[in-house]
Amino acid sequence: MGGSAPRGGCHLPVETTSFVDRRTEQNAGRELVAKARLVTLTGPGGVGKTRLAAHIAGRVERAFPDGIRYVALAGLHDPELVPLAAADALGLHDHSDRPPLDTLVERLRERRLLLVLDNCEHLLAACAGLAAALLRGTTGVRVLATSRHRLGLTEEHLMEVRPLPVPDPDGDLSAAEAHPALALFADRAAAVLPGFRLTPANRGAVARLCRRLDGLPLAIELAAVRMRVLGLDQLLARLDDRYRLLTAGSPAALPRHQTLRAAVDWSHDLCTEQEQSAWARLSILPGSFDLETAEAVCRTPRAEAGADVGAGLRTTATAPTPLDALEVVAGLVDKSVLVREEGVSGAGVRYQLLDTLRHYGLDRLRERPGEEVAARLRHLGRVQAHASACEAAWFGPGQREIVARLRADQDNLRAALDFCLGAGGEARAGLRLAGTLWFYWHACGAPREGRYWLDRALDASPEPTPERARALWVSALLVGSPEDLTRGLRRAREARALAERLGDQAEAAHADYVIGVVQLFADDLPAARAHYETTVARGPVPGQHLSLRGLDLVELACAHAFLGRADRATAVCEEALRLCEAHGEDWVRSYVLRILALAHAVRADWRRAEPHAREALRRKREVHDVIGIGLTLDLLARIADGLGAAERTAVLLGGADRVWSDIDRDRWGSTALNSARRDCETHARAALGAVAYERACGRGGALDLAGITGFALDEQPRIPDLRPEVRTAPVRLTRRETEVAELVAEGLGNQQIADRLVIARRTAEGHVERILGKLGFSNRSQIAAWVTARR
Repeated sequence: MGGSAPRGGCHLPVETTSFVDRRTEQNAGRELVAKARLVTLTGPGGVGKTRLAAHIAGRVERAFPDGIRYVALAGLHDPELVPLAAADALGLHDHSDRPPLDTLVERLRERRLLLVLDNCEHLLAACAGLAAALLRGTTGVRVLATSRHRLGLTEEHLMEVRPLPVPDPDGDLSAAEAHPALALFADRAAAVLPGFRLTPANRGAVARLCRRLDGLPLAIELAAVRMRVLGLDQLLARLDDRYRLLTAGSPAALPRHQTLRAAVDWSHDLCTEQEQSAWARLSILPGSFDLETAEAVCRTPRAEAGADVGAGLRTTATAPTPLDALEVVAGLVDKSVLVREEGVSGAGVRYQLLDTLRHYGLDRLRERPGEEVAARLRHLGRVQAHASACEAAWFGPGQREIVARLRADQDNLRAALDFCLGAGGEARAGLRLAGTLWFYWHACGAPREGRYWLDRALDASPEPTPERARALWVSALLVGSPEDLTRGLRRAREARALAERLGDQAEAAHADYVIGVVQLFADDLPAARAHYETTVARGPVPGQHLSLRGLDLVELACAHAFLGRADRATAVCEEALRLCEAHGEDWVRSYVLRILALAHAVRADWRRAEPHAREALRRKREVHDVIGIGLTLDLLARIADGLGAAERTAVLLGGADRVWSDIDRDRWGSTALNSARRDCETHARAALGAVAYERACGRGGALDLAGITGFALDEQPRIPDLRPEVRTAPVRLTRRETEVAELVAEGLGNQQIADRLVIARRTAEGHVERILGKLGFSNRSQIAAWVTARR
């Protein structure tokens, strides 16, 4: 759910304004990315590195079968989160306890993709470590970074992003639109002054203004907004006045970084007092935010009353009073201080400060003693209230919207947690927030990050509190690898004991659910069945979250099904379905439907099993539950095998393998949970023969998440056929490439191929990349299937 994006495709930030052509830089950047595996765009703030990187990435998209992924780093402050943010952008789910960088490299070893790391300058060591690991541990991953400073790797190729060139104001300006700086000013001015365009009468003034602003795109955009209230000559005169003030009569030219500061200072001075205050307070928000968050953070203190601030864990001598957030936000949008973004998938309209303007606002905020802490406490209060509301609404309709909003708020969640567990000194509040978000970490594909915050919070707050009991069982719930089960069981039991000591029945019941999950993962099916028989017989506990009550029933039915007790499993599923349907819930219901299909499969009643499995898959796709999708595809393959559809079975197994490659099947789940596919794979291979089986499996593996789910639901019955004879033009490999392809099919790695052919490893890597490109494949297993089919 929310965790995995389909492979392939270009996942870059949506542009809200037109891009003024930097054709020369785009071409140079494209050529660099084609020949170098690490390219860093460097330059000062406000010069346009992020947008240029996005356009370069868009122009090379076709060279990367596994797509382009964008990692926004401006909102991160903790270096340890860098590999987790990259994994999240790549749609990878890590349940193991291995170093996250090792897991990331292993998952990407056979991928061909471009990773865009944006705003690396404040996390240089972590970004350099990530890039180095990817360059040395993979062959098909390339990195395009933006940073004010180089990463410092020997493999790094630098491209300096310079300000836009500005023509001589007194020269020939007859083709003014051909000059990017002038075109940018005209475009932004026309947005606030409809009808504005470059004319022979104003070209010189625009050129003088752009030259005064050193061609810095952000400075030009901020100045153009003033055309709403000033004429061009007034604008230029006032800008000259400000620069004379800044240089204090010095004959030295104003340095470029001061040029941008001057433009931002001027924009700040032209804001109302309320807008200036809001700008400063909103600067604590590293990501995009909604209007309600802006209102909470920007409340104005009132000295005459005392009140709780933020999470209610600290008090101040002032209380917040309401602010007309809409008016202030609208004013900042009008002045191009805030960027308005159309939310996706139910996230609603959101706003964001450009990174340069956010740092400026943060400097202003820190000039006011106590203001930053007060603003961060108000933000923490808003985040906790929103998380609690989402948790309360989780077992019901609107789960997609809840996930969309929380994912859009991801950087702000991190900021609130980092404040609690760092300088803010609100460890118990951090423990509470991390525990409240259990459903987000568990259902939305973020177990590794959830464990990171929970471990930090548990270490920082060892007191025996209800928040600690909650955090312990949530941490245990997020285990998924066999190596982690012992710790998970220990923490779940500790949570139950603490909850019972505190008299908290609900948290004790929640911990009981997790104890049973660990038993299932450990393949102790009789113990799990007995455990859930007890918890279900106990009935609902006051305060118990209905999702976990529903999951008690799911896990009991699961244990019955794996033990061959199909009738009992069906009866429990029907009880769980009634609970879900009464509340309009989808996520738990998707698991109930999968177990119901499994129960029918145990009886070999394939005709009744298939519609339940398909409906489960449809609902899992709606909430983007990637682990559930993998499990359900395995089950549908087993059902197809039972129905005698061997080719469909192989295609589904290939697609399931592709989904599981983002999860690391070998380190997730249990023998029982992963058993659905074992026999059907053997049957399909025997029915089709090795060549046809590999070909059909390769066809499924070539599909992305949307493609394989569409095929499984019969929405997309036609799928790509990788047989060479169906291609419009024959694929011709060189003799050496043919040799390399044969060795790939034998299962040899690049170093082994190099040793066998007595060539350099880099040469072998190059041959494999060219083979992948010629065949249109994304991984080595597809090469192997292609070679087998040719034989």
